[in-house]
Amino acid sequence: MQGRGRDRRPGLSEPRLAAFRLQKGAPQDRYKAIWQESGLQCILFQYPDATKASYDLDTQIDIATQEGVVATKNGVRNMKRWYVEIPELKKAAPELQVLSCHDEWLLPTMFDVDGLLVGYGNIAPELLVQLIAAGKAQDYPEARRIFEQLLPITRAVYHRGSHMEGTVALKLGLVKRGVLDHATIREPLKNLGEAAERQIFEAFDAAGVGSVGSSAIAAE
Repeated sequence: MQGRGRDRRPGLSEPRLAAFRLQKGAPQDRYKAIWQESGLQCILFQYPDATKASYDLDTQIDIATQEGVVATKNGVRNMKRWYVEIPELKKAAPELQVLSCHDEWLLPTMFDVDGLLVGYGNIAPELLVQLIAAGKAQDYPEARRIFEQLLPITRAVYHRGSHMEGTVALKLGLVKRGVLDHATIREPLKNLGEAAERQIFEAFDAAGVGSVGSSAIAAE
């Protein structure tokens, strides 16, 4: 990605603030300082609305129009805000790359984005590339078809008790695809058990997603 203004050191930064109540102007200054001191191009990360740490629209626009900010990774998980705020961001910063990280809202967000930053990027990248292409073409029937093909994997990986379980499920998906030899995890993560492993493996089979190096995606 190339940022607006002069090119500087390669790489991307995704500045995050842990505090839930942010002093007005602090997020803007943080992004500005990282760009000025390191030369790293930055991605504006929009927190899930449920955290109470998401940025209001004015703050997003302030950050998005700063030198060195080249993309926004939007995970607000509030479609009322998405449909209002994404058009305003695009209007204020036409060169900004809009990336969705809505694992559970892939289909409705696909028609407004330039790309994705989601866990699927490692377990089913072929289908995601097709889904992005369908979204950019505004081809709803094709996007819906791909979404339905992915749905068994979505359910097995993301429709779990917690987001952290999804992290473990992603590793099992990489085992199923032949990318990893094992799904060893570190504390505090916990193994999901043999039943969950079997469910995840069967989901890949149901979606026609094979091992890497084979005919990876079965033709529909």
